[in-house]
Amino acid sequence: GYLGELARQQNRFRWVEYSLSSTLMIILIAMVFGISDIAALLGLAGANAAMILFGWIMEVVNRPGKPVWWSPFWFGCIAGGVPWVVLFIYVIGPSGQPEFPAFVWGILISLFIFFNLFALNQWLQYRGIGRWSDYLYGERVYLVLSLTAKSALAWQIFGNTLAG
Repeated sequence: GYLGELARQQNRFRWVEYSLSSTLMIILIAMVFGISDIAALLGLAGANAAMILFGWIMEVVNRPGKPVWWSPFWFGCIAGGVPWVVLFIYVIGPSGQPEFPAFVWGILISLFIFFNLFALNQWLQYRGIGRWSDYLYGERVYLVLSLTAKSALAWQIFGNTLAG
């Protein structure tokens, strides 16, 4: 169960939940930007899910006290970067001039930062830097990041699209 996995410094439940929720978040962000092509949305979803699954592999293959195999982390960073490159290109547009209201930039920048903080949290955990040397500290950071990122996206979308 959950507590047994935490004792082994793993949490598959987190990775399953993230593969669904963060992928939904990327799709929602893309749709706010006007991306509606199903093939493009599936590509963004696939790249994002791959990022999460590489994070899960990172956790499964690395054991406490053993040398860290960083390849899954870096592969996840590459896969996870793809949706953001696409979104930044889409926001700039073919004219080279941004054509979106300020709140869209707010969503893009704030969620880009949040998504990268997840990677930073994992990097700090596996480097064992400071409080991150305690696996459970990193786990708590994941929980706070997850709740905060989802809340930020929900409020930015609600406050600027649904309320007006």
